[in-house]
Amino acid sequence: MNFKTLELSDNKLIWIDQTRLPMELVYKTSDNLDEMINAIKQLEVRGAPAIGIAAAYALAITVSKSKKIKDSLIKKIADELKASRPTAVNLFWAVDRMIEKYNNVKSASENEIVDTLFAEAIAIHDEDAKMCQAIGLHGSELINDGDTILTHCNAGALATGGIGTALAVIYTCKEQGKNIKVYADETRPLLQGARLTAWELQQNGIDVTLITDNTAGMLMRQGKINHVIVGADRVTNRGDVANKIGTYSVAVLAKENNIPFYVALPESTYDRTLESGDEIIIEERSPLEVTKGFGNQTAPNDIKVYSPAFDITPAEYISYYITDKGLTKGTRV
Repeated sequence: MNFKTLELSDNKLIWIDQTRLPMELVYKTSDNLDEMINAIKQLEVRGAPAIGIAAAYALAITVSKSKKIKDSLIKKIADELKASRPTAVNLFWAVDRMIEKYNNVKSASENEIVDTLFAEAIAIHDEDAKMCQAIGLHGSELINDGDTILTHCNAGALATGGIGTALAVIYTCKEQGKNIKVYADETRPLLQGARLTAWELQQNGIDVTLITDNTAGMLMRQGKINHVIVGADRVTNRGDVANKIGTYSVAVLAKENNIPFYVALPESTYDRTLESGDEIIIEERSPLEVTKGFGNQTAPNDIKVYSPAFDITPAEYISYYITDKGLTKGTRV
């Protein structure tokens, strides 16, 4: 990779402002909690694993600047971070892990507490990079030389601390010498597929073709897609998947056309507290992202808008879950 999505330097968080891609590769730097939370809310930092990593760093950085470390401060920081985006479970997992680490050392000196929190945030980042590598290796077992893959939204290096989840499979196949092609859905309304996935794959020498979201079904019917691989923001015990809006539609099309549908995710994206997708809170985004996307008005004034950021794909549509631990068969193989 010729870019770093997230980085810690001099006790400050550095991140790619993904709202500026693909036209500009802009890095931002901050040690201010409100700015770091805003980066998550405004999708400058996005992707479930990346959000979790950013939140871990944000907590450590903010604590390091405080004059007095106490339980109430940690809770306040954690609550504000968790409120930034409600659907991606990695955010909650990472913050809770940081709180647990704090509780284990809170009787130590303040310098020791800060050092411990930074070490834990770095460990979360490093572990994610290793999990991405493992996901790529396991997922590559499903892909043959000459295959064509469809992906939705962005589940690559921009969304993680490593080479991605869904895109990790693609990068690993390339390293193995497999000749593969990729179709990337544009992913309305914020075009993460067009702006991010197409850019990222192109940067890394992958044969990628951008399509509108409503082209996927035609390509499947024409026999031009061998596999669908997507990422995930939360997966329940029964295997229901919350992912970027439009994922469910792609899964239904894949099932109808007898094309295997894979979900790539680290184990940290499983939410063991929820049984089904009906229990997942779905974030709703601003109507302006639909009516005035990127500053251009494309709908009537005062029109009502429903804009969920995610949808739920039931377990019965999934052929395999590709995790850092291996391949797990879904209901539909």
